[in-house]
Amino acid sequence: MKKNSLGFLAALIVVVVFPVVFFLFFDYQHKHRPTLETDRCLPIYGPKEAYMAKDSKGREYEDTAYFSVPDFTFVNHNGDTIRREIMNGKVVVVDFFFSTCQSICIDMSRNLKRVQDKFINDRDVLILSYTVDPETDSVPRLFDYAVEKDVNSKMWHLLTGDKKEIYKLARNGYFITAMQGDGGPNDFIHDQKFVLLDKEGRIRGYYDGTNDQSVDRMMDDIQTLLVSYIVPMKKK
Repeated sequence: MKKNSLGFLAALIVVVVFPVVFFLFFDYQHKHRPTLETDRCLPIYGPKEAYMAKDSKGREYEDTAYFSVPDFTFVNHNGDTIRREIMNGKVVVVDFFFSTCQSICIDMSRNLKRVQDKFINDRDVLILSYTVDPETDSVPRLFDYAVEKDVNSKMWHLLTGDKKEIYKLARNGYFITAMQGDGGPNDFIHDQKFVLLDKEGRIRGYYDGTNDQSVDRMMDDIQTLLVSYIVPMKKK
């Protein structure tokens, strides 16, 4: 009789108590999971571009894809050639600055340093800062600026080069300003935007680089993008 009672009790625990405990544990885990906004969908900026694709039978048809940043070649603060390919497979933050700026660039560089410090150990995060005054901002000048701002050359590049090419990229690659110009002597871009790009080189956000709360939101969005490449993405 005693053995039957023990067997009945064990069966009751397996059939009734264990499922209840398991459910409560699962529900607790679900309610207390990390609150990162990994499910929030970030917009994709820029025009869609038409291209010719082929179906499974080799027949061509016209399809569209979101705009991605075009090719470029510039030089960084260490004198290394930096091309568009450096962005491949990276979540990228972009800004436009100049080393002699004593206004908005001070807060922008401070906030980029915050981004650098937060993601310093993440190889999938990259920062590109393009000078809008390349005639002044030579490689040696940018090197001194990098030392002053504690720039980590593994993830943050200060770029210089041909002014017309930089300004063309700012306007037509990152859409940093709506003001027209030719990159000539009288053309000058002075903007406080940070631009966030995903690993495909598509623009996913614009932020006020002088505003701490806006940059905090950008860092959350960087984390969202990084996680989205771990969690299988839904087809758009």
